[in-house]
Amino acid sequence: MNMIKAESCAKGPVIPTAPLVVFLEKVQETALQVYGHKGFDPKLFVDMSLRQNLEVTVEAFNKIPRTVNGSVLKNDLDGFIGKYLGGADEDLVYVEPVDYVAEPEGFLPKVKNTEVRAWSLEVHSLWKNLSRKVSDHVLEKPELYTLLPLKNPVIIPGSRFREVYYWDSYWMIRGLLASKMYETAKGVVTNLISLIDQFGYVLNGARAYYSNRSQPPVLAAMIVDIYNRTGDLDLVRRCLPALLKEHHFWNSGVHIVTIQDAQGSTHSLSRYYAMWNKPRPESSTIDRRTASKLPNICEKREFYRDLASAAESGWDFSSRWMRNESDLATTTTTSIIPVDLNAFLLKMELDIAFLANLIGESSVVTQFTEASQNRQRAMNCIFWNAEMGQWLDYWLDSSNKSEDIYKWEDLHQNKKSFASNFVPLWTQLFSSVVDDITTQRVVQSLRSSGLLQSAGIAMTLSNTGQQWDFPNGWSPLQHMIIEGLARSGLEEARTLAKDIAIRWIRTNYVAYKKTDAMYEKYDVTRCGAAGGGGVYVAQTGFGWTNGVVLALLEEFGWPEDLNIDCY
Repeated sequence: MNMIKAESCAKGPVIPTAPLVVFLEKVQETALQVYGHKGFDPKLFVDMSLRQNLEVTVEAFNKIPRTVNGSVLKNDLDGFIGKYLGGADEDLVYVEPVDYVAEPEGFLPKVKNTEVRAWSLEVHSLWKNLSRKVSDHVLEKPELYTLLPLKNPVIIPGSRFREVYYWDSYWMIRGLLASKMYETAKGVVTNLISLIDQFGYVLNGARAYYSNRSQPPVLAAMIVDIYNRTGDLDLVRRCLPALLKEHHFWNSGVHIVTIQDAQGSTHSLSRYYAMWNKPRPESSTIDRRTASKLPNICEKREFYRDLASAAESGWDFSSRWMRNESDLATTTTTSIIPVDLNAFLLKMELDIAFLANLIGESSVVTQFTEASQNRQRAMNCIFWNAEMGQWLDYWLDSSNKSEDIYKWEDLHQNKKSFASNFVPLWTQLFSSVVDDITTQRVVQSLRSSGLLQSAGIAMTLSNTGQQWDFPNGWSPLQHMIIEGLARSGLEEARTLAKDIAIRWIRTNYVAYKKTDAMYEKYDVTRCGAAGGGGVYVAQTGFGWTNGVVLALLEEFGWPEDLNIDCY
């Protein structure tokens, strides 16, 4: 992809950084100098709180003795942190979910195997471990915290992820619904709606330093799924205005791209584009080190924006976004129109039309039905590759652009197989209108792509050491592809869906039995092995993994005579 020319100097908006975050970044940088790289987690420091106001704390920090070369001694930094900063886990406190029961009535009726049923109840019980509420101290003095003060109890992913995350929440809700925890699920949605009310979009996560980007837009899907279980029309009425605002966010400004297809018709599609051109505060020391090889400030700013945009995609990080898959510094996320983002937006448009129809908003139904039809045409024209049987990401080339309109060329489709190439299967529209011949071609393509491994679907075929690359598999992609295939009218697709579900449930079970933990990702080449790569060790907990396992067990069950252990 070295023919791609990036836009000059990362044009676009930048959200101002909160003074507290700027200060905690300085503490983070000083801590790295003092403690060294081994085991260092930069996020820990921007999650800390202040024991006194910012002015007093900054003054005390500036008075820490420095050596001749400007460095700080460990005892002095330890003393400052102990006196002036609160722990990273003090802003959220444990709360018992109001609707948790040890074994809900009607829980997973298709699970007949006694071992799997016992395990599924243990996974269900993890919602208690991950349930939190914002501390009263945060509500009283929010200026001392980077955590955003959400009203309702929250479900966190686990381990180092001590706050709400956007797209994680969808799969947690799927699991909460399987656990009959409807009030907790509604509270999660209400919290996300409050972020739209405050910022105009759902933040990547509920921290001040995440305000420069969003994450894959799946809020409408959460509301549809909750409505289908509860029939709560009041929730629909309260949420619809926020969904319209979120749709506008993704379909205007820097997120929208106009492209002319091979027949001369123009289409609008969306891309990830963070409102940021600096190191990410939660990873500032790492981002600066990666960018150090770049020759000038302009290229560094481009890189920082593309890095934050990859974080907005949820795929942080992957060769999918890189011009040179062995070099993270070649990440060029904003120069890519992603298949999965537009599939999420297609589903959002369908879901908004569905929700609006429930409450009699006919003009909204018309508007979003038309929007979904336009996006479907655009995705088929720009992304679909009949030869490969996949929808492919499209790389933007600024030399092939006139008056803000890009011209489509086959050579700019990314011909590599990624799990995201199959996400369009998940949307209702594709599930219902794609003919059996096309579906069969997609199924064959998935089978022959190399992505399907013994323990699930790999994200890519490139083993780069990045956590969203081979051999790692992540729960949301497993679930979307499985669910899309299962909805198909083609028996071959439904059979494959069940086969992948069995592989994924089995690897989760075996890993849990070995380690007593659920992981954020798994090595799909080895049944029962946690995933690796990236800049931190595999995290446990784990919100969306638990949710997907429960949702799959609810859909497919586990027969009494089916072996649960690795073959």
